[in-house]
Amino acid sequence: MTRTDKAAAEPDVVGRRERKKAATRQALADAALRLFLERGFDQVKVAEIAEAADTALATLFVHFPGGKEALILEDGAEREAALTRAVRERPQGWSVLEALHRFLEGRGPFALDRGPEHRQKTRLVIATPALRAYARSLWTGCEEALARVIAEACGRDEDEVSLRILARYVLELPDLAGARPDPRAALDLAFAHLERGWPDV
Repeated sequence: MTRTDKAAAEPDVVGRRERKKAATRQALADAALRLFLERGFDQVKVAEIAEAADTALATLFVHFPGGKEALILEDGAEREAALTRAVRERPQGWSVLEALHRFLEGRGPFALDRGPEHRQKTRLVIATPALRAYARSLWTGCEEALARVIAEACGRDEDEVSLRILARYVLELPDLAGARPDPRAALDLAFAHLERGWPDV
């Protein structure tokens, strides 16, 4: 094989490898959700999930180093990137708070019409203390990045205490409002209060 042929083949090799990794991750996540729904989160061991997905236990931890909780919930990096993108790429004329409100409406317990699997997963997270705590930690772990992007959007200092407080309040909403009987109504109420407290954001 010539150097040119080898270079042309490399993207296909990389693409195949990435597809295989994605398929393994999906198989593990699907197996975990099925077992958790059948038997309960606390009754399922990670080794059983690996076996159900026909993978090695070591492979499970390569893909999900966060353990059982990470099998159900997306990682913090994805969440942080989506949050900051919602602020930076908001439509013209939208305030930062409006952009964050609309963003959260499409996530977790606030999302409507995303199918039965999404609803099952959401109920599982809310009903399982370990999963709910893990989900909250993923959101609050985005505090620094969210405060920074809010400050950037408003032309203010990212260390301003009021912006840190606002970022923390926003990031607590999935846990606080998401467990209410009507999560979307609770989210709307929370943002109505935030907009009164931070009218210029």
